[in-house]
Amino acid sequence: MAAKYPLLLIDGSGYLFRAYHALPKLTNSQGEPTGAVVGVLSMLRKLIEAQRPEFIGVVFDAPGQTFRDQIFPAYKAQRPPMPDELRAQIEPLQAVVRAMGLPLLVIPDVEADDVIGTLATQAAAQGIPTLISTADKDLAQLVDAHITLVNTMTDTLLDRAGVITKFGVPPERIIDYLSLVGDTSDNIPGVPKCGPKTAVKWLQDYGDLDGVIANADRVSGKVGESLRQVLDQLPLARRLTSIKRDVALDLAPTDLTPAAPDIAALRTWYERLDARRLLAGLNDTAGSAPDAPPHPAPAADYETVLTTAALDAWIERLAAADLFAFDTETTGLDYMRAELVGLSFCIAPGRAAYVPVAHVYPGAPDQLPREQVLARLKPLLEDPRRPKVGQNLKFDMSILARHGVNLLGIAHDTMLESYVLDSTATRHNMDALAKKYLDYDTVQFEQIAGKGAKQLSFDQIPLEPAAHYAAEDADITLRLHQALWPRLESTGRLAPLYQEIEVPLIPVLSRIERTGVRIDPDLLAEQSQQLAARIHTLELRAYENAGRRFNLGSPKQIGEIFFTELKLPVIAKTPTGAPSTSEEVLEQLAADGHELPKLILEHRGLSKLRSTYTDKLPQQIDPYTGRVHTSYHQAVAATGRLSSTDPNLQNIPIRTEEGRRIRRAFIAEPGYHILAADYSQIELRIMAHLSGDERLLAAFASGQDIHRATAAEVMGIPPDQVTADQRRSAKAINFGLIYGMSAFGLARQLGIERGAAQDYVDLYFNRYPGVRTFMDSIRTQARADRYVETVFGRRLHLPEIAHSNKARRAAAERTAINAPMQGTAADIIKRAMITVDHWIETERPAVRMIMQVHDELVFEVAEESRGTAAARIRTAMEGAADLAVPLVVDIGIGENWDQAH
Repeated sequence: MAAKYPLLLIDGSGYLFRAYHALPKLTNSQGEPTGAVVGVLSMLRKLIEAQRPEFIGVVFDAPGQTFRDQIFPAYKAQRPPMPDELRAQIEPLQAVVRAMGLPLLVIPDVEADDVIGTLATQAAAQGIPTLISTADKDLAQLVDAHITLVNTMTDTLLDRAGVITKFGVPPERIIDYLSLVGDTSDNIPGVPKCGPKTAVKWLQDYGDLDGVIANADRVSGKVGESLRQVLDQLPLARRLTSIKRDVALDLAPTDLTPAAPDIAALRTWYERLDARRLLAGLNDTAGSAPDAPPHPAPAADYETVLTTAALDAWIERLAAADLFAFDTETTGLDYMRAELVGLSFCIAPGRAAYVPVAHVYPGAPDQLPREQVLARLKPLLEDPRRPKVGQNLKFDMSILARHGVNLLGIAHDTMLESYVLDSTATRHNMDALAKKYLDYDTVQFEQIAGKGAKQLSFDQIPLEPAAHYAAEDADITLRLHQALWPRLESTGRLAPLYQEIEVPLIPVLSRIERTGVRIDPDLLAEQSQQLAARIHTLELRAYENAGRRFNLGSPKQIGEIFFTELKLPVIAKTPTGAPSTSEEVLEQLAADGHELPKLILEHRGLSKLRSTYTDKLPQQIDPYTGRVHTSYHQAVAATGRLSSTDPNLQNIPIRTEEGRRIRRAFIAEPGYHILAADYSQIELRIMAHLSGDERLLAAFASGQDIHRATAAEVMGIPPDQVTADQRRSAKAINFGLIYGMSAFGLARQLGIERGAAQDYVDLYFNRYPGVRTFMDSIRTQARADRYVETVFGRRLHLPEIAHSNKARRAAAERTAINAPMQGTAADIIKRAMITVDHWIETERPAVRMIMQVHDELVFEVAEESRGTAAARIRTAMEGAADLAVPLVVDIGIGENWDQAH
């Protein structure tokens, strides 16, 4: 069937700009920006498949000025320079368009609109229906009986009636309309105070722009005055908004015949762009089986297991498989309370099964008893020789452990494969991974369970959709592993890091979480009352200072008092232009001696401690274990550090009395003590190792107080003459520099002049030149590679290291300096945890690992095991890495966490 629009003209530049600003800022594995290119290509393919035109032209603006710039130098002058990330995508996009066989036009001295206008006008003269794909309102002036516009972002067509409906004037009056209202995007001024409604009214009253000019004296009010003041500018505005329809071209519309695509070139480009969907479509078009995407979506062969015979048959298949995927379905996400509803398995892409054991909705079919199923699966699940892969297997391990099944044989975890491959590339949940690496849309939980208060738990979901959802989870897990593992194996030292650190840590964290930590709810209740009294006192003092009552939690009210009533200086503004009352602003105002910001900061801090810890921790005590159980996350922090939630045990402050009092509520079981083992200045030691600075290495090797040694070096005095203030300054420098702190930041922290802080920094680098050399070299390397590495090969990607925005680029450079140290510290403590856990599991001492907090491990240790435990834990932690300087661990023992730290 003939196409409705034989000629399709595409505004390529418009596509590119819209895709860049509307779509995520994606990069490929080499760190090159790709989001706009992939977005445009997807839109092109969809449009072409829908229209199937006989003739097609993709038109781009040529670089450099056009005739409009010559007649009006201010034309588009207000536009900021094109972002580097966008500019870098023009050439790849045009190269792919050419490889697709699509006629591409880039004509100098005119805009893409003029080329489109010329071709469309020529086609209309020949009676050829033409479709122009654009969102540019200027092109509405071209619409006639043969020319139609389409906006692919909204899937809307604009014919003559559509133009009138949208703008209030017909296509032949669009130029006049634009001349009157102006165009801020092109810097065409128009008539001040003349909006769209006024322009439409004038054109209805006076016919056209010439009629409006001729009758300007009849227009009343201030808008009439504005019109009369710019009458001499309107003819220029008309020239600027008029699309040329007579550009000299060396081809006609009927010459725009698509050529055969260059499959090899397209494959090369799509692979470089990491564009899996485009690659899949390319292979379908090419009909080339050997070049099919590595993990195409297989036909689903999912089985629901309801009989013992079917279960036994699947157990045989699983036992014979080289690797199988495994997943559990539960009534919730709390690993201590969620009930097991079913289990799913996959032995090959598309071949999966779901074993329901506890669907209890009315009319649910008979299912195999849960304990019977687990008893039959237990030998397989506990066999370390049967390799298994899962997505976040720590959760499944904890669920099974509550049923007496000790999951062994964990070979892979797709969440961790993705995280190690690139911690910043995407979220690491299954839905996001399936989309990114398989270009596959999984069934969403909300699709089968509903949303909000009426959402069903998994045991209430009908078996048919539940079985498909669960089996798909196992299926996608296996396919994700097949996609991710080859990438890990071929990228640097990522595979050993993943196999030797991340995967072995899964059971360690599961055991720590399930062990939990004991707290004293009565002590926390007492602290909560004391905090409430202090918070109330702070509120009264704040009201007195402000001169009236106000809501200390309202940024709007705080802003009114600060900047309108008290006339405090505005330090920063919000994106909307209002004065900011962020924590950084409050800290600066407090440091400058203003009392009210200081009171509000203290009020916020104490309120957060009360709501997050003293009030909430007692509510989180598990009724069965009598302990609090946090969740540790391996795949969240970009640097490799663990994070903690529900409750967050990483954020309890240690430098304040209130924080230490909360730590006193973390207690041991009767007959046990708390043992805390903390790495001493580990990131500074890693800096010494990475920089190789001789003085820094010597200071650590001789066991000096590094902050006193630094003060002595910087001040040029003997270490025994260093004062407490000088040591404090040196500590700020030591830690500040590894976090990329500037002289300005150091000055704020120390309360000194910026010049004096700069002198400190200069003296520091003069005495430790290896540190400066390391920092300079790591910045250079990061800009070249777009990632940095830890000592153990973990890659920390820096997608913004070449960003056009100076602030974002500078932030990425600071991260480049700190990330290798923070990431190496994370790797080291993970290695230590694995070693200590192995000792506990094999020798079974009266020791429990109960918390990991930054560079600290916390244990419950029986009275009689304290000496042995301290020695073994110290040995394991200090031997977790072989650095150029010794690792040192400080160990303390007490009745509570505060005493032990």
